[in-house]
Amino acid sequence: MVATVCLPTYNERENLERMVRTLVGLGVRVLVIDDSSPDGTGEIADGLAAELDEVSVLHRPEKQGLGPAYLDGFRSALAEGADLVLEMDCDFSHDPVDVPRLIEAAAEADLVLGSRYVAGGRVGNWGPLRRFISRGGSLYAQVILGLPIRDLTGGFKCYRRAVLEALPLDEIHSKGYAFQIEGTYRTIRKGFRVREIPITFVDRIEGGSKMSNAIVLEGVWKVPALRLAALRGRL
Repeated sequence: MVATVCLPTYNERENLERMVRTLVGLGVRVLVIDDSSPDGTGEIADGLAAELDEVSVLHRPEKQGLGPAYLDGFRSALAEGADLVLEMDCDFSHDPVDVPRLIEAAAEADLVLGSRYVAGGRVGNWGPLRRFISRGGSLYAQVILGLPIRDLTGGFKCYRRAVLEALPLDEIHSKGYAFQIEGTYRTIRKGFRVREIPITFVDRIEGGSKMSNAIVLEGVWKVPALRLAALRGRL
C-alpha cells in the first residue's frame, strides 16, 4: 500500500531536509508542495527529489493558502497512485514518528485525525491565547456542525484514496485552517468512518508561524456557511 505525505511549504528551508529524510526513512513517499518560497525551499526540495526516488515536488506559482496547496497535492498524489494520502506540517509541530500510527489506524477508518484533544493528546509549548484560539475554534465548529470530533482544526490527517475520490475537490475553496474543518465535515457527510488518535503537538522552533487574522476570520464565517449548505442539501 502506497502512502504519500503531502508537505506544503513556504519558507521552510530550516526544516525541509530533515523532515523529508525522516519521512523517507519511515517508508513513505513525500510530495513537497512549494508556493514559490523566496528563501530557496523549492530548490532544496528539487535537490532532495533528484537524490531520493521517494520524493517529488510540485511547484506552485505563488502563495495561495493552505487549502489550495493541499488540493493540488491530493490530485498529484492520487495521479501518482497513492492509496493513502497524509497531511502534515513541515515545521515538526507534527512529529513524523506518528505517521506510522496514522497509517495503521487507517486499516479501520477512512480518515484518521491526529488529535490534540482526545485522551492522551496534548499541546506542548503554546501560550494561553493560541490555546484558546485553537481549542475554541474546534469547539465552535463541533457545536455548529453537530460533530463528535474533538479536534476539527488539526492538520495531521490520513485519508484513504476512496475518500478523496468521493469528495468534490473542485468545490472546496477554504484557504486556511477552515480547510481542515471542511475536509472532515464533508468526509463525515459522505458516510465515511473517521477516527481520532492522540498526538502531541509542539509549536515550531525554526521559521515563522503562518497564522493570521484572516485565517481566524475565515474559520468564523465558513463554519456556519458549511452548516447552511448541508441543511440545503448542497453537501
